[in-house]
Amino acid sequence: MKLGLKRRRRPAVPAAEGPGLRVATYNIHTCVGVDRRYDPARIAAVLAEIDADIISLQEVDARRRGEGHLDQWLYLAEATGMFAIPGPSVLDHRGRFGNAILTRWQPSDIRLVDLAVPGHEPRSAIDLDLAIEGRRLRVVATHLGLRGGERVMQARRLMAAIGGAAAESDLERALLVMGDLNEWRGRRGGVAALERTFGRAPAPRTFPSWCPMLPLDRIFATAPATLRDFRVHRTPLARVASDHLPLTATLCWHRASHAGEPARHEAAEAMADPR
Repeated sequence: MKLGLKRRRRPAVPAAEGPGLRVATYNIHTCVGVDRRYDPARIAAVLAEIDADIISLQEVDARRRGEGHLDQWLYLAEATGMFAIPGPSVLDHRGRFGNAILTRWQPSDIRLVDLAVPGHEPRSAIDLDLAIEGRRLRVVATHLGLRGGERVMQARRLMAAIGGAAAESDLERALLVMGDLNEWRGRRGGVAALERTFGRAPAPRTFPSWCPMLPLDRIFATAPATLRDFRVHRTPLARVASDHLPLTATLCWHRASHAGEPARHEAAEAMADPR
């Protein structure tokens, strides 16, 4: 399914070791804020504040609310002027619900990874390829489950789907993995499975948005790219628009990166939440 795929001006691509691309992950809570108000325009305003080049969204909705029906994938594509790639996990008589990737570049290939575990809410991941002025980037966006054993199974299934990320044929393609991993027990469970491959990622607190205590959201990358400048987006608007705060970082390509190695996350240990 192709949404918001209009021809748009491409942003300038950073030089090696340059300023990089701004990336973010954000659980938008179906556009219902902590004040219980349904307000998609408020989420769009937070996305404008972030001004990221690639964004992983969770809990995106296109289901009926009373008499109303808004496709949030289409709405946010139009509001941000980006391509919106849907990754529904739930499809029923009311509509669909799941993940999205917003990107300034049209993807060349899109895959949907089924992470559903029997007896639990269906989950999935979006897996797509981008070509950014000669640079190749694979982007995976996901939302893991609420129980520890479920998350471990989903992380293993996700790694099996990613599979060849470190294979010889992929040495020139960086990998970016983002999402709400729902892991509040520190570096355990599903997070541990991902970090064994991608290296340790900063884990600043992003939930709940009004008084963040839990590090539920993560961003990982592999060579030939690396991540830096991790930030939790704490503005008055972001504190009320959703129950999560957005997590942002800068993705850079480096000449010195060795393909196949997990990316080093700069200042990871220094990213304890400064609240």
